[in-house]
Amino acid sequence: MAPRKNAKGGGGNSSSSGSGSGSGSGSPSTGSSGSSSSPGARREAKHGGHKNGRRGGISGGSFFTWFMVIALLGVWTSVAVVWFDLVDYEEVLGKLGVYDADGDGDFDVDDAKVLLGLKERSPSERTFPPEEEAETHAELEEQAPEGADIQNVEDEVKEQIQSLLQESVHTDHDLEADGLAGEPQPEVEDFLTVTDSDDRFEDLEPGTVHEEIEDTYHVEDTASQNHPNDMEEMTNEQENSEEVRHQDYDEPVYEPSEHEGVAISDNTIDDSSIISEEINVASVEEQQDTPPVKKKKPKLLNKFDKTIKAELDAAEKLRKRGKIEEAVNAFEELVRKYPQSPRARYGKAQCEDDLAEKQRSNEVLRRAIETYQEAADLPDAPTDLVKLSLKRRSERQQFLGHMRGSLLTLQRLVQLFPSDTTLKNDLGVGYHLLGDNDSAKKVYEEVLNVTPNDGFAKVHYGFILKAQNKISESIPYLKEGIESGDPGTDDGRFYFHLGDAMQRVGNKEAYKWYELGHKRGHFASVWQRSLYNVNGLKAQPWWTPRETGYTELVKSLERNWKLIRDEGLMVMDKAKGLFLPEDENLREKGDWSQFTLWQQGRKNENACKGAPKTCALLEKFSETTGCRRGQIKYSIMHPGTHVWPHTGPTNCRLRMHLGLVIPKEGCKIRCANETRTWEEGKVLIFDDSFEHEVWQDASSFRLIFIVDVWHPELTPQQRRSLPAI
Repeated sequence: MAPRKNAKGGGGNSSSSGSGSGSGSGSPSTGSSGSSSSPGARREAKHGGHKNGRRGGISGGSFFTWFMVIALLGVWTSVAVVWFDLVDYEEVLGKLGVYDADGDGDFDVDDAKVLLGLKERSPSERTFPPEEEAETHAELEEQAPEGADIQNVEDEVKEQIQSLLQESVHTDHDLEADGLAGEPQPEVEDFLTVTDSDDRFEDLEPGTVHEEIEDTYHVEDTASQNHPNDMEEMTNEQENSEEVRHQDYDEPVYEPSEHEGVAISDNTIDDSSIISEEINVASVEEQQDTPPVKKKKPKLLNKFDKTIKAELDAAEKLRKRGKIEEAVNAFEELVRKYPQSPRARYGKAQCEDDLAEKQRSNEVLRRAIETYQEAADLPDAPTDLVKLSLKRRSERQQFLGHMRGSLLTLQRLVQLFPSDTTLKNDLGVGYHLLGDNDSAKKVYEEVLNVTPNDGFAKVHYGFILKAQNKISESIPYLKEGIESGDPGTDDGRFYFHLGDAMQRVGNKEAYKWYELGHKRGHFASVWQRSLYNVNGLKAQPWWTPRETGYTELVKSLERNWKLIRDEGLMVMDKAKGLFLPEDENLREKGDWSQFTLWQQGRKNENACKGAPKTCALLEKFSETTGCRRGQIKYSIMHPGTHVWPHTGPTNCRLRMHLGLVIPKEGCKIRCANETRTWEEGKVLIFDDSFEHEVWQDASSFRLIFIVDVWHPELTPQQRRSLPAI
């Protein structure tokens, strides 16, 4: 525009003279403009004016007019957006809510300051229920703009979600010795037989440390690994008949999967004899650095639910904010109003699930399990909602120990989604939990036929082969499965059984895998590979009576060793089958049996009738009779017996061996890297969570008396609260 040009030029088409006239030719003035122009002319030139009073450029009135036009346009545009409901503000605010960093339930300036590092995060940081993580994560990936700042915000949110997932309730595909123990179950034979048992009530005491899921409801810190137990263990601790217990809210203490937390001890063992070489397994860090697969947002609304989305969102908002009781009421009202709504029913199930967690109530959890089923059964339920409902139902059934019910749910899932190999792997775990190894094996074979490199299926398939004593065949599956780095494969059980299988075939790489398992946090050390551990307990293979603090018990055993021996020999002479043969698959060759007086802190009244004086002698020593992670028993081993190297199940006990009938030569025991022999009337004390091995090459039988005691550093509270093994 001409006025704009003149304004920029400062009156380019005029020049001033002393009289104020201009030539109008556009030529410059002959005099210096700085010296000849009058003050009035200078002011006129400054404003871009002309001699006739017209102004060049936008006048003050014109500027104001344009400003008002633009302002009115903005106002009317805003009115139109609101009037015609062009933007779903509640949806936008709901999505911004994922960036809530100060815990007030919405996104505002304070949240932005926290995410940009300008303000400290509030301790009451808002968190999401774990089952919402997939939906939230998908929304973030689809809708967050690109750029470094937004990426930082996404990373922040992902951190929050990951921290939640580590605390969430999930099935961890936990195995038992011949099967998986994702949740505790009643004890069984040949892997496990599980029944839907009644709930038991036992308050959780503060001394017990919890993990919580590939899970997990593990008491203490778990390294979740399976292993053969001590050569002297009873059938319920055997590799081929591990017990699995169920957990519920009324009984929080349970048997974890065959590995519980590894106690990393300050007392190290000389591992210099172990050759450590690199094994081609991706490190935990490398696995974590792998770019996550973008998750597809689940579609949970059918056509009808979209019409009541505002009501559903309002109820869901209460749940996400932790107002569980209000959310339950809101979803119950929605179910009453809209009984045909799958999303309302699913939301009700989630709220009941959350409420069960909050109240630690089995009854509420059972309601949630039923409601999940109702949501999946409704007509027109979206596929994603059906899958999420049934999967969660199965997980919570396992939590309560309802393994058969969980298996039925998993079977239905596989029927509905036959191409989903993850669900098939879950079904394999379900068969494991019921002790049906043959069915589990078939499932994993089906998975491997479709996806030959499925690491999860490989390690579990190898696990089953080893349980079936197909030692050599199991090794490549276990090895390749671990090396795959797939989710669920970095589990102490698999490192343990791979190493154990290699030991049995004479493969010296066994200790490399034990070392790697130790580095990954599954074992306390290469030697100490126990499963149910409490952190911080003193760890050493051999102990003296003074170190244990149980000197009175040791003195009593050694003073009365002949009495104990004679009652043991009498039981043997009765030949009534009271000595049970070892069937833990721990022997390379030979024969040995045991006769148990106390098991898991419970007295065997019938057995004590055969050794009444011995039982009476022990009654006053609660450190052994009350040791719910041990046994008191006679053990007889015959000539020509060799027991494979193995570890006991827990670091919470020490084991005393009282020599009763000991041949002069040929009998010895190694614990870690030190070998000792028994003496009649003398007590040996060792920590059987360390690797130990036994040889009986004498010409006659060896009889000893085994007495387990609590680890002396366990507090009285821990001794009361730790679950039995």
